[in-house]
Amino acid sequence: MNQILSVKDLKIYYKTLKGYVKAVDGVTFSINQGEILGVAGESGCGKSTLGNGMILLKPPMYHMGGEINLLGDDLMQLSKEEIRRVRYKKISIIPQYAMDAQSPTKKVGIFIKDIVREHGIEVNSNFWKKVEERLSMVNLSPSVLKRYAVELSGGMKQRLIMVISTLLDPALLIADEVTSALDVTSQRFVCDMLLAFRDKGIVGSVFFITHDISVLNQVADRIMVMYAGHLVEIGPKDEIIENPIHPYTKALISSLPKSDVRYEEQKLRSIEGAPPSLLNIGEGCRFRDRCPVATRQCEKETPPLVKIKKGYFASCWNIQGER
Repeated sequence: MNQILSVKDLKIYYKTLKGYVKAVDGVTFSINQGEILGVAGESGCGKSTLGNGMILLKPPMYHMGGEINLLGDDLMQLSKEEIRRVRYKKISIIPQYAMDAQSPTKKVGIFIKDIVREHGIEVNSNFWKKVEERLSMVNLSPSVLKRYAVELSGGMKQRLIMVISTLLDPALLIADEVTSALDVTSQRFVCDMLLAFRDKGIVGSVFFITHDISVLNQVADRIMVMYAGHLVEIGPKDEIIENPIHPYTKALISSLPKSDVRYEEQKLRSIEGAPPSLLNIGEGCRFRDRCPVATRQCEKETPPLVKIKKGYFASCWNIQGER
């Protein structure tokens, strides 16, 4: 497969009065053409910082090292003007709070026109025909173009921002918690639409961020699990869900409800404790205080990401890989 994104040893920290919060701390992965890579983990694990850092890095977020290579461009080295030209074309995002992402003072059509004009797109009859076709794909009437965002329901806003974010057919779409505020039916619709966008070539690949691994089971080709700013496991979706290797991934999977299982037969398991503070955090495995198999080595040294087999990597001192 052709690789469209390569992230190497990426570090994105938040600068605070007490020091640096190491939200993304040495993360390495890649995304292939046509692939949906899902990233999961608890709140505060760094997944949204990672996604937003790719497209809109601004204070208090700071790039502290590493690279993000998208189709030959290192996004971390581009000027503000260069990244503005890349945004929405090569890389786009459906933000975490998509329902509040549209201007409250502009009608939807004007808002869309302003965005595309920044990229030199001619706003003519062919363009509006394309817009209406995309609206139809997500079951929205062209009449929404003459309305303000405040006049739309939450589900309509979510579908609208999906259209706006993909109008320029980006090579990579970042979908940040796009299902978290939706009911189950709407979640399924959004997942189906992302698959349709990929299959129709509207987007090249998708970086799907969520705290819910069960959602990734519907859409992802591969799954990447993050914990406390580190990547702890990455591999094919079916293998991650059916036979996870890292203790944290195992705990996440065990916390998911299962169908056809009664509460009396098997209770859901929670992950004891809480994630560590990422403020000036030192060496060692960041999951060690909550891990049932932690050793002294886990306290002193950060485990490297090692190859378990082709396409499968994990970071834990208690697993064997091709080191």
